[in-house]
Amino acid sequence: MLIYTIRRLLQAIPLMVFISIILFTILHFMPGGPLAPYMQNPHITQADIERLRHNFGLDRPVYIQYLSWLGAYVRGDWGWSTMNSTTVTEAIAERLPATLELMGISLVVSLVIGLAFGILAAVRPYSLWDYFVTTFAFFGMSMPTFWFAILLQIAFAVNGIHFRIPFSDYRIDFSLPSAGRYETDGGGFVDGLRHLILPVTVLSLIQIATWSRFTRASMQEVLHTDYMRTAAAKGLSYWKIIFKHGLKNALMPVVTVLALALPGVVGGAVITETIFAWPGAGRLFITALYQQDFSLLMGYLVLISALVVIFNLVADLAYGWLDPRVKYD
Repeated sequence: MLIYTIRRLLQAIPLMVFISIILFTILHFMPGGPLAPYMQNPHITQADIERLRHNFGLDRPVYIQYLSWLGAYVRGDWGWSTMNSTTVTEAIAERLPATLELMGISLVVSLVIGLAFGILAAVRPYSLWDYFVTTFAFFGMSMPTFWFAILLQIAFAVNGIHFRIPFSDYRIDFSLPSAGRYETDGGGFVDGLRHLILPVTVLSLIQIATWSRFTRASMQEVLHTDYMRTAAAKGLSYWKIIFKHGLKNALMPVVTVLALALPGVVGGAVITETIFAWPGAGRLFITALYQQDFSLLMGYLVLISALVVIFNLVADLAYGWLDPRVKYD
């Protein structure tokens, strides 16, 4: 496995170089190019633009500019963010804690609920519970993220929850924050949890739907295999057979989906973070796109591309742990 891992990592190097060339070319030739933020400033003259073009080395051939950027990127110098007036690494590092918090909690919630829904639907096919999980999955996959987020904001932040406890004079008035990570005057642990409820619900919905469907389909195939019947003939308990022999073999499709979702834990969720004004990396990316912050866009996109390649390798290695028949020759 070690030789296989080293070979895959070496194969990933030309792939990453190719991806970076594509990204650099697209961003370099977008309207305005790397100097687009300066061109939007009415106080900067054409002479200033030409001087900046020379100072930044943008008057050199494109392939020389790319090689210069690549060398600096490998050394850890990801450039200067014109939007944040700081280095790209500092701008991304500043947003990472909020993104890891939001996306990490959403991932854990989605995994736990999605796997539980899928397993229960598989062991009781065509039951009332199975129909509920199937309906929920279709609802989650068909609901547009931005629409669901706005609905939750209207229902729980704008209107709030108000009801009177039956046979008493007590009323419960409760509302959730619609934006931000904490209150403007600072908040504690409970305040942070209140701000997490709505964005985590939005992000978890589609992931629960996806993973419950994959888990149900995969478990259905595993439940009718010979080794599951053999385990039952040996007198093992039903749920021990399900979790020890069934779930492990049914997880391979889920691992594939999970590998594709993990880079999002660092990259953030562009739509959800924008709607809920969450100060994460996804919102940083969409703002950089509007501001045409060349260095920040390159740093962010190459980072996410590298994470996709790495987590796909991790998924391939996990296949061998889940299924001993998988060989790494």
